[in-house]
Amino acid sequence: MKASEQSIRCSRCLPRAERIPTNVGLSWSHGDRVSASPLVAIGTVDEQGRPWTSIWGGERNFARQISHDKLAMASLVDKCHDPVVKSLGLDRLADGEVGQTSGDKAISALSIDLESRDRVKLAGKVVVGALVGRPNDEAVSQVQLAFQVEESLGNCPKYLNKKVIWAHLPSPQLVSSSLLLPEEAISLLAKADLFFLSSTNGQTMDTNHRGGPPGFMRVISNTDPSPGGDNGAVLIYPEYSGNRLYQTLGNLHTNPLIGLAIPDFDTSDVLYLTGTTELLVGDTAAAYLPHTKLAVKITVRSAIFVKDGLPFRGTPGEFSPYNPPLRKLTTEAPAPLSASKPAATATLVDKTSLSPTISRFTFSLAFNNPKEKRLWNPGQHITLDFGGELDNGWAHMKNSDPQSLNDDYVRTFTISNSPPSNAEQEIKFEITARKHGPVTGFLWGYHISPRAARLEIPVLGFGGEENFRLIGTGKEKKKVFVAGGVGITPFLGQVREIAATDHEVELIWSLRADDLPFARDVLGRNEGIKQVKVRLFLTGGCGESGKAEMAKIKGLEGVKVEMRRLTKKDVQGDWFDKERKKYFLCAGVGMMKVLRGWLEGEEVVSESFEY
Repeated sequence: MKASEQSIRCSRCLPRAERIPTNVGLSWSHGDRVSASPLVAIGTVDEQGRPWTSIWGGERNFARQISHDKLAMASLVDKCHDPVVKSLGLDRLADGEVGQTSGDKAISALSIDLESRDRVKLAGKVVVGALVGRPNDEAVSQVQLAFQVEESLGNCPKYLNKKVIWAHLPSPQLVSSSLLLPEEAISLLAKADLFFLSSTNGQTMDTNHRGGPPGFMRVISNTDPSPGGDNGAVLIYPEYSGNRLYQTLGNLHTNPLIGLAIPDFDTSDVLYLTGTTELLVGDTAAAYLPHTKLAVKITVRSAIFVKDGLPFRGTPGEFSPYNPPLRKLTTEAPAPLSASKPAATATLVDKTSLSPTISRFTFSLAFNNPKEKRLWNPGQHITLDFGGELDNGWAHMKNSDPQSLNDDYVRTFTISNSPPSNAEQEIKFEITARKHGPVTGFLWGYHISPRAARLEIPVLGFGGEENFRLIGTGKEKKKVFVAGGVGITPFLGQVREIAATDHEVELIWSLRADDLPFARDVLGRNEGIKQVKVRLFLTGGCGESGKAEMAKIKGLEGVKVEMRRLTKKDVQGDWFDKERKKYFLCAGVGMMKVLRGWLEGEEVVSESFEY
C-alpha cells in the first residue's frame, strides 16, 4: 500500500493529524476482522506486469491469521480462468503440489464484510500456495495460500451497499475473452454497485473497492479495437470523496495500470479486466460525467467474462447513505455547464410562500459580459452554483449529512416565468420549487432584508430541449400537458406564448390537496391560462381552509376539479380524438413511469426532475 517500509517510518515523524494510519504487519485485531469477513479481494501482477484482481471466499473464517504477520486462505476457485490463480503460477502446479515463491511476488488484498461494512486492506508477499483438486471436477479447485502481511489498514464503511453473503459451488464457463465486451458483461456493468481494483507503484500492491449506486461505472465505448488504437472497451467511474490517503490514485498517478473484478452477486458471474487509466480532474472529468470533479477513465487491454465463476452469492440489503446520485455520461444526459465560467449573476430579490412546502423565488439577472447577453426561451431551465454558500470543504465522514460529501451544490431549476418582452426591462426570473434538500432548504431560510447582504449566485447557463415547447410544434394536434406537482413549472414559463396563439391546449395537473394555495396562485395569477382547458386532480384530504381554497379555484373560468387520483382514461381521453393529441409530460420518476406506460404508442415528449 505504501511505497516502502522506510516511507511508513517517515510517516511516524509527521504530526499525529497528518500521519498515514497504515500499520506494519498484521495486528491480532486486524486478523480477527479478516477472519470475520466472508470475502477477500486479492490482487497481483502477471508476467507482463499487468495487475489483476479476483475475489475468493464465501464464508467466514476461510481466511485466518496463523502467526503474528501471516495469513492463511483456503477458498474454492475457478482454476482455469481466475487471473490471480494464473498470475501466481498456481495453475501450473500438480494437484496438491505446494509452490514456494522466491519471496518477491507482491500481493495485496481487501477483506470485506458487506453485512457490517467492515474492511481491512492488506499488502505483502506470497509465501506458499497450492491448488487441491476436487473429485470429478476439472474446473474448480481449492486454493490454499500463505500470505506474509507487511502492511494492514482498517478502512471506513463509505459507499458499501450491504449484502448477505453465502458460499456457492461454482460451475465456471468462459463466455468471452475478447476486448469487445459481450452483452452479458455490459448488463453486469449496468447493475453493478461494487467492484474491486488493484494497482501497483512497481514495488508494492494495493487492492481496494469502489462502490456507489447501481451502474456508477459507465461505458464510454465498446467497439472492436483497431490495432494499436485506444478505442475498444473504454470505461469510466467517478472518484467520490475519500479518506485522502490516495493509495489507489497515487499508484495510478505513478503507474497507470489497473486490474478489476466486477462480481454479479445474483449469479456468481464475474468480469475480470486489466487496462490503463487516465485520471481526469475538474472540467475534464465533468466533460464526461456531470457534477464530477475527479474520475478514472479505463481503457481495457484484456477482458475475461466468466459465467458462474465465483464461490459465493449475495442477497442485497440497504444502500449506503453516502452514495451520491447516479451520474450518467454527457452522451446519455444533457451536457454539463462549466462552474469555472459563470455567465451571469442572479440576485435574490423576493420570495413568496405558496404552500407549506412550495415557494416562488424571484431573482434579478445581471450578465457578466453584456455583449454575451442571452435570455432563456420559455420553458427552459437555469443552472445555479450554490457552492460558494454551502460547500464547507472536505470531510472524511459525516453521518448527520452523508450526501454533502460529494455534493457540488450545482442545481438546475425550471424558470417559471417568460423572458421579458422589452429588451430595456429589468431582467427577472422566477423559480418555483418544493423544499427538498440543502439548496432549497437554504433558500427557504434566507432572510431578505435591506440591511442584510444580498444573496448573489453564479449562473452557469440556460438549458432545455426545444421540442418541449408547446408553441412552435405545429397546431394540427391538440397539446396536452400533464404535470405532477411542481412539474407544472415548464408550462408556466410558456403561458404568455400560449395566450398569444389560438393553439388548442389542455392542462392535466395532479396535485396534493395540501398544495391548494399553490394551485390557486397559479390559476389566478396567470391570465393566459384562461384560454386553456384545465383539469385539476387533487389527492389527500383538505381541511376547512382547503375547502375555502377549493371554492375559489372552482370559481375560475375553464377549471374542472376532481378529488381523486389521475387515471389512464383521464389522460388518454376519448378514443375518437387520440390521433389529434401530442403529450408533454413533466413529473417525478414514479409518475413519469406510469404515464409513459399509459401513453405507449402516442406522440410524447417529456422532462423529468432529474436534469
